[in-house]
Amino acid sequence: MTTYTLPELQRPPAAEPATVYTVASGDLRPAANVTCWPTQEKLEGDLATALGDLGWKVRRGHAVDEAKGHGFIDSQRAGIEVFKHIPKDAPLIVVEAVWQYSHHVLAGLRDHRGPILVVANWSGEFPGLVGLLNLAGSLTKAGRDYAVLWSADFTDDWARESLRGWLETGTLTHDTSHVRPLPPLSGADPETALGVALARQLREEKAIIGVFDEGCMGMYNAIIDDEFLNPLGVYKERLSQSALVAEMKKVSDEEAQQVRAWLDRAGLTFHTGTDEATELTDAQLHSQFKMYIAAVRIADDFGLDAVGIQYQQGLKDTVPASDLAEGLLNNVQRPPVRSRDGVRELYAGAPLPHFNEVDEGVAVDSLVTNRIWTAMGLDPATTLHDIRWGEEYDGRFVWVFEISGSVPASHNGGYDKSYSMRQPPMFFPLGGGTLSGVSKPGEIVWSRVFLMDGGLHADLGRATSVELPEEETRRRLDATNHQWPIMHAVLHGVTRDQFMARHRANHLNVAYAPDAATADKALRAKAALFAELGVEVHLCGDVAVQP
Repeated sequence: MTTYTLPELQRPPAAEPATVYTVASGDLRPAANVTCWPTQEKLEGDLATALGDLGWKVRRGHAVDEAKGHGFIDSQRAGIEVFKHIPKDAPLIVVEAVWQYSHHVLAGLRDHRGPILVVANWSGEFPGLVGLLNLAGSLTKAGRDYAVLWSADFTDDWARESLRGWLETGTLTHDTSHVRPLPPLSGADPETALGVALARQLREEKAIIGVFDEGCMGMYNAIIDDEFLNPLGVYKERLSQSALVAEMKKVSDEEAQQVRAWLDRAGLTFHTGTDEATELTDAQLHSQFKMYIAAVRIADDFGLDAVGIQYQQGLKDTVPASDLAEGLLNNVQRPPVRSRDGVRELYAGAPLPHFNEVDEGVAVDSLVTNRIWTAMGLDPATTLHDIRWGEEYDGRFVWVFEISGSVPASHNGGYDKSYSMRQPPMFFPLGGGTLSGVSKPGEIVWSRVFLMDGGLHADLGRATSVELPEEETRRRLDATNHQWPIMHAVLHGVTRDQFMARHRANHLNVAYAPDAATADKALRAKAALFAELGVEVHLCGDVAVQP
């Protein structure tokens, strides 16, 4: 009889009494991990103090790497190795003060049998809250139980009592009473009828989303499998980012310069310099204009209804940032792009919806929004934002929604109220410009499509983009990333903690309406469309769906 020698199975150690284990998922980019490490260290120290005061010992699941200059898990393989040495039944806290790649720790968290808590610092400096929400969305998609908690420094009574409760019970319950199911909608209502008709049209005629490489930045929650998309009438065209670079090389310098001239005439301000390492240069912009033209031509080649460029990873080491191209694509008024033979203007008079960071939940949402808003005669420009941070101002909690690069110019009030700055070298070594500005005041519909309990769900809500004094806007930009576009948002009927407890992604979509009544109508049509497609719709906060 033949026998084989198997490698020795590594078994995790037994958990120590009254010991909580911690891990820290980080970025894939070394510069980001090194820059953010001191902030992460402070959060871990604050949390350890709180846990110690509650009578618990903290054991870090992995050592700080002095050679690398940080203590983050910085790859999927590193995460798998770390979890081999963490007791599977032990209480485990994932500590995040930064943006993190969820797939670095997902393999270990899937198999972990003990209670899991994900915590973040309430700070805008680095995207720790964004990282927490992404990991929460990823664990939700994976069907893994977890809890979430946030605090400025874990000295407040609410955070400490929440920690105590989780340590004693392994669970943590937040108030999510703002969420309710979509009630039956009247078929006689014109907005409901519009949503139903557009849903049936989508399912019958089909739509194609172009995905330039999938799974950006470890966002497992941002990948929606074909089995969920296809019943909606949505199909993927899987494209390689190398094809985008190849097409960029075919775009003439004259065509790229025409884009620059159009934007100069439209009033977009470019903050340029000459240092390629730290400043936005004309050469970087020239490359971005070629990417814009190339993306539109490839979309036309494949008959795409929306497109998503990953950029990170891969393109960040090849060409300047994709963001400026993305912002242009999402706007109705944009530089014209003609077919290679010059005969046709492509997607004339309309945006080509772009889903930033190839977030496929955003893709579905943007596709639906574009069709409803267009049918209603509204500006269909839509964008995603990171849920970055927020604070009280003048008696209201005002969120900082801030996407890492670009919004459609109409959200800022036009190109003449928008500007382009160099992307931060920490994240974008080859630079490239943003399409930035302060989102104009007005009524918005916000939404998120996500996977939960083995099916597609959509959260819908209303908000107002508000105007803050210039000095407060500057303070908030300086507390986050001043190069990026910002929206000051007040959610209707949803508190800070309710939103954090419920939201299942690092992103949310926003679209403007000219007034509150029209926004309510557009939301109703959107809810009807999703419901007709079989997506489970949830209303969040003060939402009026009855005409």
